[in-house]
Amino acid sequence: MTDDDAAAGWFVALDPDDPSLESATEAVRDGSASTPRNWPTLAVEAGVADDAEDYYDLLHEATVDATREAVREREAADDRQLVHAVRAMDDCERTANELAERLAEWAGSVDPDAGVGVEYARDLTEREDVPLRIASLAERVVALDDETADLREYVERETPTIAPNLAALAGPVLAARLLSLAGGLEPLAKKPSGTIQVLGAEDALFAHLQGHAPSPKHGIIYVHDAVRGTHPDNRGSAARALAGKLAIAARVDHYSGEMKPELEAELAERIETIQSRTDGSNADADDSSDDEPGGDGDD
Repeated sequence: MTDDDAAAGWFVALDPDDPSLESATEAVRDGSASTPRNWPTLAVEAGVADDAEDYYDLLHEATVDATREAVREREAADDRQLVHAVRAMDDCERTANELAERLAEWAGSVDPDAGVGVEYARDLTEREDVPLRIASLAERVVALDDETADLREYVERETPTIAPNLAALAGPVLAARLLSLAGGLEPLAKKPSGTIQVLGAEDALFAHLQGHAPSPKHGIIYVHDAVRGTHPDNRGSAARALAGKLAIAARVDHYSGEMKPELEAELAERIETIQSRTDGSNADADDSSDDEPGGDGDD
């Protein structure tokens, strides 16, 4: 569509005798206009609509179809497929663990030596003295655990090709979870490092904004060795340093895709400096309240 066409209206290229939905959708997606005009009147004059109501019907169908096409293209993108995969992996893992607990409780009513967890479910599937319904539930737990492993393998294989710098810094699974929380690579690349630092700690953040809790130090990036391996007194500094590098990595991955190995070296040097503030302290001896997304307080 040319500038003159845009000024005349998005419908100017449509065939007045057959304004197909496909061509109207294409015109809506590709067209733009710098100033508003009386589009219904212009459409009637161009012959693509009988009146204003007919124009708005055509516009409604074209915009809905254009939106569907845009969503379909976006959801088929590699980073969105990765987002779906990591969410499915977490769902399968959570469901398998919940069903394993239910299975252990049920099996304990008939098996005095009942165990717990997915491994006990695997043990039940190999035994012949287990009631049919319990054995069937055990097979479901094992199938979900196997699906979790397959999805994790997919995530670990695909993340480095979609976001190489992010995967190198955070690890494939954490990088995929950050993409999931942000909604994709482009949204993550546009977020400031302070937002990336608390992704996954929304409950703690909103509690802080309402005055009910101190500000969270970190979100899901707490599982990174750079954060977990730092003494709680300096964990906020470590989270800020990590989030800053993750923000740079996401922008490089989205806008250029070029590998930046120096990011890892710069992060390692910064974390070493932060951890040296507490020489002799044991980071693993921290209290459990700081060992989950959120943490609390400023260091």
